[in-house]
Amino acid sequence: MTPAELDNLVAQIGEEILARLNGPGGSGSAAKKGEGLNLPGEICPGCIQRCPQTCARNTKEIIAAGADRVSASDRLTKIDPAIAVLIDHTILKPEATRNEIVKVCREARQYHFASVCVNPYWVPLVRTELQGSPVKVCTVVGFPLGATSTEAKVAETVAALRAGAEEIDMVINVGALRSGDHEAVKLDIQQVVKASHEAGALVKVILETALLDDNQKAVASTLSKLAGADFVKTSTGFGPAGATAHDVSLMRAVVGPEMGVKASGGIRTLADLQTMTAAGATRIGASASVKIVEATAA
Repeated sequence: MTPAELDNLVAQIGEEILARLNGPGGSGSAAKKGEGLNLPGEICPGCIQRCPQTCARNTKEIIAAGADRVSASDRLTKIDPAIAVLIDHTILKPEATRNEIVKVCREARQYHFASVCVNPYWVPLVRTELQGSPVKVCTVVGFPLGATSTEAKVAETVAALRAGAEEIDMVINVGALRSGDHEAVKLDIQQVVKASHEAGALVKVILETALLDDNQKAVASTLSKLAGADFVKTSTGFGPAGATAHDVSLMRAVVGPEMGVKASGGIRTLADLQTMTAAGATRIGASASVKIVEATAA
């Protein structure tokens, strides 16, 4: 696909997604149906979304809505094991200490979380702390601005993978996207995806939706899909705002059912979580994880 063809494609996608959002059924109608956009077969193969068939009593609504992971940080109390396996236990604050990282890892081992997500410096420590457990090591790349070069992002990715990372959350080049440099954005994602997939790791692409208009969100989601990413994600948690149901619905409508959509930022209650999963999110990032989990047991 040439740069000109790519520009034409994203322009068509922008027009279609905005028409859907403004048409009958309003925001998210396509996402709720799991349709995705009517893109060429190699982009939208039309596979069926895998949904859990059984779930613990207290988590039925969340699982039925489509969640397969929940990101979380902060202090933990007793939790339902059925929820624990959905959680990416996250600590990305720059002032985090070694003791805090170790504590998060021990909590993840104890409660059998899906992963621990940390800044790249801590990956070797997390790998050691999680050794022998099924908990994955997750880290971030180009975080939180996304404004580094592709070469820097790839080098950071490769170093993290060698250190033991199994999941990569990368930030797109927001300025390039807003400038209409679609080919540059696609290649930026594609190179990180290539390095990650060669090592058996998955990639989540952070769009920082608060900095984009709807057309740009649709374009960014499309470029992420074209580049072979596994997830699109709303926010870093360091931007001007977090996830909205509107953004999640838009992203789900673009990528269809076969990609993951992660909502992060500002999700503080079980009701918030249910709103996001109903809109199409399959993972949730939340700092108020304990409050959310305890609400499911009420």
